[in-house]
Amino acid sequence: MWHTEPGQFYGLRAEMSIWASPNQETSQESGAFLHIYCQDGGHYKLIQVEFHISPSLYNNRDIRFFTYWTKDLKSKGCYNSQCAGYVPASGVELVPGQAIAPPSVYGIQDHYIRLSINKDPNSGDWVVHRHDLEKPSFLGHFPKELCLGTKRIQALTKFVNYLKNAHGPPMGSGHFPDYDEKKSTYFNHIKKYNSKGQAFDPFSTKVAKLVDRPDCYDANDLFLEFKKGYTFNYGGPSGCIG
Repeated sequence: MWHTEPGQFYGLRAEMSIWASPNQETSQESGAFLHIYCQDGGHYKLIQVEFHISPSLYNNRDIRFFTYWTKDLKSKGCYNSQCAGYVPASGVELVPGQAIAPPSVYGIQDHYIRLSINKDPNSGDWVVHRHDLEKPSFLGHFPKELCLGTKRIQALTKFVNYLKNAHGPPMGSGHFPDYDEKKSTYFNHIKKYNSKGQAFDPFSTKVAKLVDRPDCYDANDLFLEFKKGYTFNYGGPSGCIG
């Protein structure tokens, strides 16, 4: 994870490479997401979007677009349309829980999706757009009540979840990060939003890296690259225990 400190933030955008995990166990989950922690009194609410592989949720190992929110970090959250929360746009072509394809092919071709989540300056809702098509596509929104307050933490995260004594699934491409996009999973073209709904490079934003199991998975430094904008790579092989 690369994340900000608490502050006045209004959203972020990034391009994320998509990788399959065909041997992932039913109890395991893997994915990547953009998320906003919203301070509300003495606790944080959470809203997030992106893609994941969750056999227990969908009964298969497809890569799926998903949304998630929780009223605080201690409570069980809500995926997709399990409860009221995220509101898909009318007639939209990508809805929560929908499979996305194709995945990247190691050493041959990378595939990606570019999404954003930001606070709409007019409604106050948190709107979600897709940016890798011919023109930006409005996908839906989180009502403003799910992310109140003025102090927020923004983060770009890749994750795996698995049982404590099980062998963990691969993260991303299943390889530790390098700078080859056909072999290493990435976040590219990272941008943040201002209060007017405008996206720009996060050149003055202080961010910190969090890697809780560097022996199993890792991420390289966030840096500026001419063709990729602000970017970083991450990943790791399967087999991590504990």
